[in-house]
Amino acid sequence: MEIGLTFNLKTDFVVPAGAPDDFLAELDGEGTISAIEDALRGLGHTTRRLGFGRPLLAALLEKPCDLAFNIAEGVGTRSREAQVPAVLEMLGIPHTHSDPLTLTTTLDKAVAKRLVASHDVPTPRFRVIASLASLAEVTLPFPLFVKPLWEGSSMGIKQSSRVVDRAALLATGGALLEVYGQPVLVEELCPGAEFTVGILGSGARARVLGTTELVPRRLPRDEFVYSIDIKRGADWADHVELQTPSRSALVPAVEAVALAAYRALDCLDVGRVDVRIGNDGTPQFLELNPLPGLAPGHSDLALQCAAVGISYAQLIAEIVASARVRYRI
Repeated sequence: MEIGLTFNLKTDFVVPAGAPDDFLAELDGEGTISAIEDALRGLGHTTRRLGFGRPLLAALLEKPCDLAFNIAEGVGTRSREAQVPAVLEMLGIPHTHSDPLTLTTTLDKAVAKRLVASHDVPTPRFRVIASLASLAEVTLPFPLFVKPLWEGSSMGIKQSSRVVDRAALLATGGALLEVYGQPVLVEELCPGAEFTVGILGSGARARVLGTTELVPRRLPRDEFVYSIDIKRGADWADHVELQTPSRSALVPAVEAVALAAYRALDCLDVGRVDVRIGNDGTPQFLELNPLPGLAPGHSDLALQCAAVGISYAQLIAEIVASARVRYRI
């Protein structure tokens, strides 16, 4: 097949004045696109870079591809991840990863939590806050966790996201409201072990690829925040051990919650689910990424694969195979 690659490169964007320092965090680097290309060509496919925006539209209108490998994050709004797959659907072009509805509902963390809760998947209590005045009215018990409502890749998540009193809530929440220009999610903090679960497949065929436990090295578990500063730092391994596979006895229960959330949100082909142990000792759904990073040797999903003996080429092959089953191509 000819497989077109849809994506957003960091180098295609200029950071606007006043933007947060993690403005480009969700976008991909050249190395990731090249690695996906190499893997697809190794599987016998031809590839074509389609990119994003007007160049993508022009290329597809001139000559559709057989399948699009979609990792485009989109730009601008809480429905941005749906922009490219919506175009692909309109043009009748099959694509990997989830459909526009799922991509929109998972990016908005509150919508995702409401949907999984309707399927009896446990998730921490939360409030959506759009103003400083509303922050002052939050009655959830401290400690709490505060993050932007519709960002990914740990954007806006720092050690200060864990707030222990009203003053910290107002300071952190107020800063996020101002910097990111969107509501914030305030949720009860889960103090127990933290996991991220990689999943492959769709519907009944979905299965766990691997489960990683985030084991803090410097802070107590209930104080540790896997912040964007740690993720981007050259010394990240000094702060946290990414234990794959996790040796926790809670793994079966964690994976059950992750799969239930994945299926409740109708995810397709691949995804990664964050789960943490709550005050009552049970796994709680935090959020789901249906466009998990694919940077070889760096992204959580790629690291999970390496740890459980799945090559990068096998990962890409599994994603493509899942999409081909769905479209019967």
